[in-house]
Amino acid sequence: MSRRPVRLAARALILHEDRLLLVNAYPGGRSDLWCAPGGGMESGASLHENLMREIFEETGLRVQVGSPALINEFHDPASGFHQVDLFFRCKIIEGAIDPAWRDPEGVVTQRRFFSRSDMEMGRIRFKPDSLIEAAWGDGLKYDPLEVMIR
Repeated sequence: MSRRPVRLAARALILHEDRLLLVNAYPGGRSDLWCAPGGGMESGASLHENLMREIFEETGLRVQVGSPALINEFHDPASGFHQVDLFFRCKIIEGAIDPAWRDPEGVVTQRRFFSRSDMEMGRIRFKPDSLIEAAWGDGLKYDPLEVMIR
């Protein structure tokens, strides 16, 4: 296994009308996997600043960042890739999901709100596995070293 630096990312748990905002970050529909919006940290900016920037880029929404909800690690044993995601509860303060919105980096191509039952009934594929518990639960959860899938 190759040794690579651990990547740090911030992600948002945005519940609106009891539905969770998820994004598909696979350009060209290469995967049907959904995840919470957010992304990698830029040096010199706080977790909250990075998260607000990522949310706006991916969704066009302005958010207020709240308390941490989940620390999730995932890795790819074959490549040595290892990422730690810090999930925060967030609240929309401005904007709405607009199908015409374009991620300037071209990574996120779809964004949508899902009900808890959509997720529990397996109507969509999502990661991390602990996403439902973190989004609709209380407190701070830790989900160690989940194997990355595409």
